[in-house]
Amino acid sequence: MTIELTRATGVAGGDEILSTQALEFVEELHHRFDPRRRELLGARTERRARIAAGEALDFLPETREVRDGDWRVAPAPEALTDRRVEITGPANPAKMAINALNSGARVWLADLEDASSPTWDNVIGSVLNLRDAARGTLAYTSPEGKDYALRSDIRRPTVVTRPRGWHLPERHVLVDGEPASGSLVDFGLHFFHTAQLLLDGGRGPYYYLPKLESHLEARLWNDVFLFAQERLGIPRGTIRATVLIETIPAAFEMDEILFELREHASGLNAGRWDYLFSMIKVFRDAGPAFVLPDRSAVSMTAPFMRAYTELLVKTCHRRGAAAMGGMAAFIPNRRDPEVTDAAIRKVRDDKRREANDGFDGSWVAHPDLVEICREEFDRVLGDRPNQFDRQRPEVSVSAQDLLDVASAGGEVTEAGLRNNLYVAVAYVAAWLGGNGAVAIHNLMEDAATAEISRSQVWQQLQNRVVLADTGQAITPDLVRSVLAEEVERLRGEVDPERFATLYEPAARLIGDLCLSSDYVDFLTLPAYELLD
Repeated sequence: MTIELTRATGVAGGDEILSTQALEFVEELHHRFDPRRRELLGARTERRARIAAGEALDFLPETREVRDGDWRVAPAPEALTDRRVEITGPANPAKMAINALNSGARVWLADLEDASSPTWDNVIGSVLNLRDAARGTLAYTSPEGKDYALRSDIRRPTVVTRPRGWHLPERHVLVDGEPASGSLVDFGLHFFHTAQLLLDGGRGPYYYLPKLESHLEARLWNDVFLFAQERLGIPRGTIRATVLIETIPAAFEMDEILFELREHASGLNAGRWDYLFSMIKVFRDAGPAFVLPDRSAVSMTAPFMRAYTELLVKTCHRRGAAAMGGMAAFIPNRRDPEVTDAAIRKVRDDKRREANDGFDGSWVAHPDLVEICREEFDRVLGDRPNQFDRQRPEVSVSAQDLLDVASAGGEVTEAGLRNNLYVAVAYVAAWLGGNGAVAIHNLMEDAATAEISRSQVWQQLQNRVVLADTGQAITPDLVRSVLAEEVERLRGEVDPERFATLYEPAARLIGDLCLSSDYVDFLTLPAYELLD
């Protein structure tokens, strides 16, 4: 083999996950598909450069026949027919995985990407937990002696696993001396250890695919699926994939993405925070017209966000695929009834809007919100498993509609600037400590919210935006000053050792990213170099 590990597992059961046969499978995936992955990442950079030079982002003329054609994706397996409520969260630690599986949701999005910090323990622990969940044996005992186990008196959620995006490396796995693709490591280990177990249990290997920017990237995933199924003797078409439409280029290729994956596709998802992050990234040098207001002011009812979600619902239902709504980030606080009541109201309003708009289901981040989401979708769906029959022929979305950022309205305020810097530092500090899903100010933050937070500051600084509430222009000095104040605020909230080892490097990284004249495409890439 030309594959090697740079670190022992240190995780119980890790030797099983990293068996010789499993690593050989990952190595095969790498040799067959990593060259194309790298080419496609290069194509992203080239396309972004063309947009910066003035090329319009529009629906592709060369794929018009696909958009106009009369075709549908493969029918959903029974386990993915009714997805009215999905809970999201990391697959490690085991306690969180068990809580998700006991939540009563129809689907658990087991997140190995935005809600997971890619420490080696998390990478291996996630696959181990998912394998044990497929066996029905997942259990955990806390240091305090509390036992957690899978309930046998409820229908457990169908597990849909989200591997890392194409852009992320896995430095602990080297092939020919080069870091392997995080996507192929996550998918390869998970598929190798769980595909047959899941089939034996009446379900299957199902995936959420993140951060795609083109139908060619979807084609690559489809080819990976075809090879993996053939290589391990799994029937062709067993895999099902839901694609997160969380980049603005992908919003122009929804039909094409479903078409490339049509043998394996089961739906599309509207990922709001990554979508806004992508809008900033792609149009970062397009001037004030693409400056977003405070992220808390950008609602899903803004016209350009409505265009995106309505196009997604229309596209999915025309093709026989599920249209999945995004996550309401509000989370209850069991110690604060006022906060809990406010969170429930906001989540209920969000899910009611999605159900009425034609979505077939939606996400929540906390078990206490599962019932709220179910109630709102039950009102619309009744006994139906979905609303594929709602075709939305009245929806007509143009490129201009998707790019009308000014329709968001709202303002940029000092409070928004402070919140962005606070959240970005606090999240990255937690991420460096191994936690990828973090409750901050009663919101569930993950890598996507940290990305939009630091990207907004960078964009506002480049455009010398004037704060609506103070009249100050956002300058490097102002960003340094506010960042220093928010870091001091964080210093008072955590113990000194944790602050020194996690928050100080996080603050330096966020400062560098926000103040640099060059935009860094993903904060998780330089942050990854800081992980232990």
